Amino acid sequence: MELCLTPAGNLTVDASILCLRNARPVLNGTILKDWHPEIAQHDEAGIILHYTAPARGQGKFGLRANYVASGRRLGLRYWLEGLGDDVELNSFGLHFEAVENVRAYLRNGYLSWDGSFYVEPEALNDFEDYESRPETGYGMTQLLPRLGSGSVVLGFNRHDRFQHTFTFDTRRHPPSLMVQTCWDQKERTGLPRCESEQLVIFERPAVEEALRDWAHLVAAASPIPPRLEGPSITGWCSWYNLYSYITAENILEYLRSMTEAVKREDLPMRIYQIDDGFTPEMGDWLEIKPQFPRGMKPLLDSIRAAGFVPGLWIAPFMVGNRSHLFRDHPNWVVTDRATGEPFVQWRLFGEYRWHKRSEEYYILDSTHPEAFEYLRQVFKAWRHEWGCEYFKTDFMHFGSEHGPDEIVWHTPGESRIEIWRRVAEMIREEIGDATWLGCGCPLWASVGLVDGIRIGRDVGVAWTGNRSAQSLLRDQATRNFANHILWQIDPDCVLLRDRFHHLTDAELRSMAIYAGMSGGVMMTSDDLGGLSADRLRLWKLILSEKRGTCQFPFLGQTQVTYERMPAAQDSHRVRHEPRAIDPVLVQVRPPASENEIAAVFIFNTGEQPVARTYSLVSLGLSSPQHVFDWTADRVWPDAVESLSVVLPAHDSALLFLSPEPINTAPERLA
Repeated sequence: MELCLTPAGNLTVDASILCLRNARPVLNGTILKDWHPEIAQHDEAGIILHYTAPARGQGKFGLRANYVASGRRLGLRYWLEGLGDDVELNSFGLHFEAVENVRAYLRNGYLSWDGSFYVEPEALNDFEDYESRPETGYGMTQLLPRLGSGSVVLGFNRHDRFQHTFTFDTRRHPPSLMVQTCWDQKERTGLPRCESEQLVIFERPAVEEALRDWAHLVAAASPIPPRLEGPSITGWCSWYNLYSYITAENILEYLRSMTEAVKREDLPMRIYQIDDGFTPEMGDWLEIKPQFPRGMKPLLDSIRAAGFVPGLWIAPFMVGNRSHLFRDHPNWVVTDRATGEPFVQWRLFGEYRWHKRSEEYYILDSTHPEAFEYLRQVFKAWRHEWGCEYFKTDFMHFGSEHGPDEIVWHTPGESRIEIWRRVAEMIREEIGDATWLGCGCPLWASVGLVDGIRIGRDVGVAWTGNRSAQSLLRDQATRNFANHILWQIDPDCVLLRDRFHHLTDAELRSMAIYAGMSGGVMMTSDDLGGLSADRLRLWKLILSEKRGTCQFPFLGQTQVTYERMPAAQDSHRVRHEPRAIDPVLVQVRPPASENEIAAVFIFNTGEQPVARTYSLVSLGLSSPQHVFDWTADRVWPDAVESLSVVLPAHDSALLFLSPEPINTAPERLA
């Protein structure tokens, strides 16, 4: 990894496998092509550049690039100083004119549901001009070379103050890259300069291991260490079976069934969580529906008495237009800068309006002191009066997705992430040591606050569609690297029931094991008392109190194409789902020590049968190994140096490996 200067004085980063060429400063999304660079330092320690505006009084842009950790990675910071008071600073950063020899980049999503996936610029060549391209990611990106192996990672080390964007221009050949810090018109009075966090750049020979290295850097730089000491998040959630149709009676009925099954089968399930459906409108968090005539405290007491951690669902930033909260306090929501009306984050018109009366959903203005205090009282009451010990907070992006160019806060002067973090830190303060799962949540801003985080869309009951298997297959692979480094990843609830879905037995089994291999959050919504023996065996397999996690040894190696699909709630638009040309996913749970059992899961997500052979060395395992095929319930006769399987469409094989013969089926993945 080398730092170079072009003859014009602009920075270039040379890795052994690709090049980031000709960096220029960016202000509010505009490349400052006419700002003149001056070299303040250029030696073995690094480079410092000062860019001066062509007109006096317009400010200066600074850039420092230096080697850290014995030259194994670069650290870049950029800053602005001397800006006039009349300049509204929304964002600033760097633009690399060309990213050479790049085959694919990781488009890293911002929140739980917007997905992370590899994008091949040349696969977008047939996109029409009106079609949106997956070009902007958040927090970090990873570059995979066209020629050569390994990867280069670019990512910021801190995420508690600013949102950071990585935007590629794939219409250019080679593509360009713009990296920006969202300043969001943050107050500048008294600041000597506006400075970014550190942007780290490093090269590694392995793809997923490079992502893990970045996660470790984020963990080390976080002002609050990641919450990794708590027990594994396992249990039951009401949503994907009962949905909003919950009552005190059916919640207690499922509790009795779960209590009996957990004792009978010795299942390590800790949490019993009541999801959405007990409050009348979003925002009215201290009001309870008549289906719960005694309120929530007696119900949570019953859950605790049964031996489980009682949990509740809440969407703290969400305010429905028909809520009492909005009726009584219309000035407690964020307004639209263009219209002055409440900013509408989400609309639900027509026949299906969820299970609420509201047609529009607004953002609670947490910069309003009274609105912030109301939210504090909600969490205080839920934790200390109702007795909630597990919080699933949903739609958390409502408080952090938009900047001052779109919305108006009651009290300006902070970045969108600072506003969001102030609420999130208050929540952690009020709930104390309770377990917290973030859903619809900013990923990197949540480090140190949440215990677990959703990494994909809601689980569905079909193989294809907007809520389906496809989100999990895509997002778990590219977000797996942060598991047990930044938080526990949550692949969402596991479907186990025999009826009331559109999945085959092979699809359901394969999806359950795929999620279970992550070693993250394991929840289900199904009635444990009604499960067949085979489904209980499957549930036991993927439940674990240990903190193992899997590896994706072939992450990023297959080419990508795009499938055009109708956009949700709008038949006139299309969305583009990335599809790997090789449909086979491989996960490896390495052994904890030399003589322990490893697990390998091979999953054909495609529409046709496949045959695959993988050497144990390519899977990161020693050779030879004895094999027990859990899926076929049989021992392979001889020790092997490679694994060969034939898989029907949407089917899989779970193989346990050990240096010593395995004569019986292991009960757990770990």
